[in-house]
Amino acid sequence: MMINKLGCLAWCGLLLGSEVTDRQLREASSANWLHYNGSYDSRRHSPLNQINVTTVDAMVPKWIFHVPGATHLESVPIVVDGVMYVTQPNEVYALDARSGRQIWEYHRVPARQKGPNRGVAVWGDKVYFTTPDAYLIALGAASGNVIWETKLAEASDGYWSPAAPMVVKGKVIAGIAPSDHGLNGFLDAYDATTGERLWRFDPIPRPGQPGSETWAGDSWKTGGGDTWLTGSYDPELNLLYWGIGNPAPDFNGDARKGDNLYTECVVALDLDTGKLKWHFQFTPHDTMDWDAVEIPVLVDAPYQGKMRKLMAHADRNGFYYLLDRVTGQFLMGTPFVHQLNWATGLTAEGRPIRVPGIEPSLKGTKVCPAASGAANWQSPAYNPETGLFYVVAQEGCGMANKSTETFRPGGFQFRATGDVNMKDESWKVYVRALDLTTGKLNWESERIGSTSFGGGLLSTAGGLIFSGEVNGQFVALDAKSGKTVWHFNTGQAITSQPMTYSVRGKQHIALTSASDVISFGLLEPKKDATK
Repeated sequence: MMINKLGCLAWCGLLLGSEVTDRQLREASSANWLHYNGSYDSRRHSPLNQINVTTVDAMVPKWIFHVPGATHLESVPIVVDGVMYVTQPNEVYALDARSGRQIWEYHRVPARQKGPNRGVAVWGDKVYFTTPDAYLIALGAASGNVIWETKLAEASDGYWSPAAPMVVKGKVIAGIAPSDHGLNGFLDAYDATTGERLWRFDPIPRPGQPGSETWAGDSWKTGGGDTWLTGSYDPELNLLYWGIGNPAPDFNGDARKGDNLYTECVVALDLDTGKLKWHFQFTPHDTMDWDAVEIPVLVDAPYQGKMRKLMAHADRNGFYYLLDRVTGQFLMGTPFVHQLNWATGLTAEGRPIRVPGIEPSLKGTKVCPAASGAANWQSPAYNPETGLFYVVAQEGCGMANKSTETFRPGGFQFRATGDVNMKDESWKVYVRALDLTTGKLNWESERIGSTSFGGGLLSTAGGLIFSGEVNGQFVALDAKSGKTVWHFNTGQAITSQPMTYSVRGKQHIALTSASDVISFGLLEPKKDATK
């Protein structure tokens, strides 16, 4: 381990006095950004409104921090009382959120290079992150010194962890990757003070357990089921909601007949025990690598004349879903992309009505959406004032190929040639605004020239949706109409999610862009030096 502390003496007192409480994590104050998705409900909506549809044209870069050696940052900055934490694989940086000045940095040695890393979690006087060699590490927020570290899994087996952890009631929730190589995923809870593992949820049921009948023979042993994105949490129900990745092998389901639970599901877990309360499967027996890890967004809203605890989810398979998050009941589902040829709709229970033959084949089959999906890891957002769910949607098809090579767990991916994107003139990326309870398209804004996702979304009470594009354009859209009201060219690909915070009464919008952290704020008039 190597730590380079800069200016710690001036800042340690402030940091030590800024311990994050359970109440702060639950209430998620507007000045701070304490979670990967802003709050436990993952709405990515901030009540800050200093930067709004009227003032946004005066928004300018306030500072830029260059992350040494970075090329593809996906970290979402976390801000606690004026201190920002950002990551790249094996590294954490603490910055002054007003100026971008570095306070301390942490480097993990030996540094296995595998990425990305999507950020930290905070609680008490600690900062938590996961590593390319599958460790969960707790650092002191004031110094960057290691408090404890815990091995999640054996890196030599192929495991690693890119996800930002979540801390709930003194438990650190951490996921894992990869499943495509025939390894089984899991979701763990650790004591936030000691690093002791408290429980583990296995997405692949063992023989005799509920759901094991959905795996033919011994195929469950290499079943997959990653947990490589961050989930959501309902404090009232004390339930965690987590998306589960694809089954393995991915582009050939011949050896794993059945629905393959609990892959391609959202699962609701009791926080205290990790026990499964309910599940909903979006794509039974998936053969297209459509991980269902997209962020579940939690909203309390009227549905068919009755207040319901809802979960909204835009799945990689091209359908938008609304569930009752108390029971997991399917309420409605509808396509949110036009290019969808593998299913004609959903049953009353939410199961896809498949089109025969639209699946990977030896000669290749055109499947829409492509394996990269109609949505992916880019975070959606929800604005309670507009009642709209905002999602980065990709229109495009792929040529899906099924390999005949012998599957070797832990080795090469079974798909071999895999899925080839058919990037013709129809391949486009949009920000789409859907009605929360019907999925009806309200507006869309095309990411001009983009043929891959880029970054996720941020909603604010200023009536804005902030969107980062893969070509480097950072834009603000009117939340009601989708009209572009501001843009800035970062000059580098954006593959992260923007966030917002406030320091000394000044709102900032920040994001990572390839190798830099950029923080924006309103241009302030120069003071008259003669006065």
